[in-house]
Amino acid sequence: MIKSPSIRIASGQGFWGDQLDAPKQQVDGGPIDYLMLDYLAEVTMSILQKQRARDPAAGYARDFVPLIADILPRIVERGIRVIANAGGVNPLGCRDAVLEVARNAGVRDLRVGVVTGDDILPRLGELMDRGVELRNMETDEPLATVLGEVQAANVYVGAKPMVEALARGAQVVITGRSVDPALTYAPMMHAFGWGWDDYDRIAAGAVAGHINECGAQASGGNTLVGWRDIPDLATVGYPIIEAFPDGSFVVTKHEGTGGCISAATVKEQLIYEIGDPRRFLTADAVADFTTLRVVDEGGDRVRVSGVRGVAPPEMLKVSIAFSSGYKAVGTLVYSWPDALEKARAADRILRQRLDRLGLHYDEIHTEFVGWNATHGPLAGEPPRDLPEVTVRWGVRGSNERDVYRFTREIAPLVLAGPPTVTGYGGGRPKVQEIVAYWPALIPREEVEPYLQVEVTNATG
Repeated sequence: MIKSPSIRIASGQGFWGDQLDAPKQQVDGGPIDYLMLDYLAEVTMSILQKQRARDPAAGYARDFVPLIADILPRIVERGIRVIANAGGVNPLGCRDAVLEVARNAGVRDLRVGVVTGDDILPRLGELMDRGVELRNMETDEPLATVLGEVQAANVYVGAKPMVEALARGAQVVITGRSVDPALTYAPMMHAFGWGWDDYDRIAAGAVAGHINECGAQASGGNTLVGWRDIPDLATVGYPIIEAFPDGSFVVTKHEGTGGCISAATVKEQLIYEIGDPRRFLTADAVADFTTLRVVDEGGDRVRVSGVRGVAPPEMLKVSIAFSSGYKAVGTLVYSWPDALEKARAADRILRQRLDRLGLHYDEIHTEFVGWNATHGPLAGEPPRDLPEVTVRWGVRGSNERDVYRFTREIAPLVLAGPPTVTGYGGGRPKVQEIVAYWPALIPREEVEPYLQVEVTNATG
């Protein structure tokens, strides 16, 4: 049964570290029904897992809690509902922190839903004992080959527990790892009463979610087409999905904000990280991007319609992070004249010293920033006499001591290398653990997301 004629779902974060005031702008800048916040990327999960290993109360996007404290009075007053994957690897801890700020603010009867079950790290041994090999989707290796180094393992769950949370009146819904578009299409499913076999409409919601999930990337940020003419990115407005019951939707933004919504900005976001455009996979439907229609209506409004979809795959994706040795990166800057020649000489000298010391690395990589750091061999021959060049070295290897010794060999080049060098003000490079990505698949019947809804009041 259709419950709403249309809803407005605002994007407030495209990643953990995005603009802190973007969600506030979305809440205060005009009418919205839902605020969607996407904090997680593959590497973010491993960072959060490390934080939780040091502090059991950590492991979620901490920026989310003060944000809720700030906007809570307005979202309660206006009935705005928040859906965020800020829970990271500790959704319950995030929930508790949100409940605490609500109690401190004297907000009564705030319903907070939390979705768990995506974290399968404690189950890896049991799963593999039962034949779930979690093979690497790129190399086909079984996870057993790196099991002892795994730091995080999270399944991309779908929208069902989010929709249930909204049905149970949750005003704030917190998840861990989920398919990013679900943060947008879960409100659509709830508001419009779509069935779980209504694949065309769910697929349309997935397309809307894909546009919403990267924040200002759909409203003029990081846009190649006409980038010089994008107005006022300093006050860029984040996208808003104005959704309708038939699955069509309009991409727009608040009036008076910078950036722009055009067919070009929307299409650039549509092709971002999609793989096969005929099979854009989510946990709840597969969308065919070749069926959709994108029409620029002008006035920062782009209408998308005609999306077709089919049933979701039997397998769910798992994002696994594992330790894969150590790395360090160091830089020096050489200036005119003969800047590139000096930088190349410094590279040659450093490599000879590392070899003389008997140090071993899986890889030593050199870039000359100002010439080939972005395009590599495609950069062609360098300009005749560059005014300055940054030489950047990166090493990686399994022996932490060898990587550490590399960090001690950059500074000596200042006095024992080519002339006119600068840029060592940042000090000695740091040795960092490498966290590698292991994509895998798991049968969906092995994963059971779990929803809890807690209610607070002024007295706790």
